[in-house]
Amino acid sequence: MIIVMKPQASEQSIRTVTGYIEEHGLQVHLSRGEEVTIIGIVGDKTKLSTENLIIFKDVDRIVPVTESYKLANKKFHPNPTTVKVGNTSIGPGSLTIMAGPCAVESKEQLLTIAREVRKAGATILRGGAYKPRTSPYSFQGLEEEGLKYMQEAKEATGLSTICEVVSLEAIEAAVKYVDMIQIGARNMQNFILLKEAGQSGLPVLLKRGLCATIDEWLNAAEYIIAEGNPNVVLCERGIRTFETATRNTLDLSAVPVLRRMTHLPIIVDPSHSTGSYRYVPPMAKAAVACDADGLMIEVHNDPAHALSDGPQSLNFTKFAALTEELKPFCDLMGRSFP
Repeated sequence: MIIVMKPQASEQSIRTVTGYIEEHGLQVHLSRGEEVTIIGIVGDKTKLSTENLIIFKDVDRIVPVTESYKLANKKFHPNPTTVKVGNTSIGPGSLTIMAGPCAVESKEQLLTIAREVRKAGATILRGGAYKPRTSPYSFQGLEEEGLKYMQEAKEATGLSTICEVVSLEAIEAAVKYVDMIQIGARNMQNFILLKEAGQSGLPVLLKRGLCATIDEWLNAAEYIIAEGNPNVVLCERGIRTFETATRNTLDLSAVPVLRRMTHLPIIVDPSHSTGSYRYVPPMAKAAVACDADGLMIEVHNDPAHALSDGPQSLNFTKFAALTEELKPFCDLMGRSFP
C-alpha cells in the first residue's frame, strides 16, 4: 500500500508515520514531490492497522497497491526516474543512444567503432564481452579481455560503457571496467543473477525476456531494486511470436504501457528485435515517437564479417544518417539530442 500525505505535510508528521510503519517490521520508501510526499510500504501489511494510519496528522489517504511489484511501481514513485551512467544520464528530456558492436572482437575494432558512434551522437558504447549464444559453437566473447578494451575505449573517447553479464563472475569483472551492466533477455528471470546485479553498485539495463509479459518484466526489475539498487533501465528488444519475417516482434506498445505502470526509464533495441539493418531506422524512429528514453543500436565497422549479429548491424554511414534523421523526431517529442 501507499500513504499519500497532504500537501505541505510537515517533516515531523512524515517521521511519525514512517516510524510507526518501521516499528511494525515493514520497509518504508519515500517519494517526495514538489507538494505531495508518498510513503510506500513493503512487507506484510497485515501487521498494520489502516484505521490507525489514517488518523495520523497530515495523512491524506491510503491507496492499496495490488501489483506484486512495488518499488518499480509508478504508484510508489510518481515522478520519472533518471539514471546516471558514467558521463551521461537516461531519462526524460533527452534521447540517449547506446551504440556499438554486438561482440567486442579486438581493441582496434572497438576503438574504431567507439570514435565513429561518438561522432554521430551516441553517448554510451555498447559491446559484448560475454555472449550467451544459441549455438555452443558460436563466438562466446573475449570475457575480461574484452572488458579491458571497453575501459580503454572510454578513456579514449569519453563515452560511458555498458556490457552484458551472464554470471556472478562476470559481474565481479565488469564492475572494474564498465559504467553499466546489462541483463540479457535469456537471463531476465535468472533471479539469482538479478539479485547479484542489484548488489553490484552499477546501474542495470534489464532486457525483456523472449516470452515475458510486462508484469513479469517489472517483477524482474523489482528483484534488482529490492537489493538496494534503484538505477534500473528497461529495454524492449522484441518478443517471440509466430511471425518469422523478423527475428522477433518489436512490441512498441510496451513503451506507453510502461509509462503508465512504472517510473523507470525505457529504451528500445531495434537491432535485436528486427534482426535486419533494413528495419532498424524505421523502428528507431517509431520508438522515439512512442516516447522512449533511448535506443540501443548495433554498429559495426564491417558488418559482413562481424563475429556476431552482422546482418542487423549498421555500418558507420547508415548509423550517422539515422542519427540525423532522428533529430526531428526528438524535437517533436521535446527531447534533446545529442
